[in-house]
Amino acid sequence: MSQSLLIWLLISLAFIAANLPFLTQRLMSVYPLPSGKNLAWRLAELVAWYFLVGGLGIWMEKSVGQISPQGWEFYAVTGTLFVTLAFPGFVYRYLVRRGR
Repeated sequence: MSQSLLIWLLISLAFIAANLPFLTQRLMSVYPLPSGKNLAWRLAELVAWYFLVGGLGIWMEKSVGQISPQGWEFYAVTGTLFVTLAFPGFVYRYLVRRGR
């Protein structure tokens, strides 16, 4: 696979993973919670998905070549990007009024 394709694959996966906490009532999209998820569970799950996608990104980078050392700035930017990618799911869950 080319590096460009891997980058777009990782960004697409990050978009899906960032929105999963807001689209399902299951913990990590697998385990059903008896009382559902509140915002605290969803934010904790968002952090867990960030680290899982980040780990996959590191693995992809290692498979292509040498891993570049990163400082705190890299993690601040990628964390902010991940939260930005989660915005559509947040809007769908909390801001869109549905007729009930």
